Amino acid sequence: MADIVKGTISFAASNYSFTFLISGLLFSIAAIARATRPAGLSFIIEKLLAWHVFWVVGVGNFYNFVMHAFFGRMSAAFIGWADSPFQFEVATASLGFAVVGFIAAFRSFDLRLAAIVGPSVFTLGAAAGHIWQMIMEHNFAPGNAGVIFYMDIIIPLFGFLLLWLQHRYGLASLGLRPKFETQRP
Repeated sequence: MADIVKGTISFAASNYSFTFLISGLLFSIAAIARATRPAGLSFIIEKLLAWHVFWVVGVGNFYNFVMHAFFGRMSAAFIGWADSPFQFEVATASLGFAVVGFIAAFRSFDLRLAAIVGPSVFTLGAAAGHIWQMIMEHNFAPGNAGVIFYMDIIIPLFGFLLLWLQHRYGLASLGLRPKFETQRP
């Protein structure tokens, strides 16, 4: 039993982006289930997006900050790289994304859009870097070619899907439009 617990904790910590994606979905399900009023589509989308931003952008980037700032050698080895002073720069960028994620989680559509776009550009760029490393350097370390690689693509796509759904159904059902959309008479 101890080996199962140890393996589960190791998988969750090593594949934190997947772990926090699942955490966001679980918190969304709990929030939807606890609703006192009937949960319409806009309410469901709202909860999915809010908890996604909180867990994936906020908590996930804070975890990335901690790992690169305080456990840089271990993080670099997991990715298949040598330790570098750039670890701290990645850490501070992740901390910035985390702060915006925590602020945006339960706020406006526009702020959530900003909270998702920045980290998405970063992780999609990281995915391109992972592909380059796999092809050119034959780097198939777990932090380069494992679950992290797939999450670097899936999470931005899921975030953009949630934003689109809230734009399309969530705000429309409330009679609202994003500020960047012009209103026609």
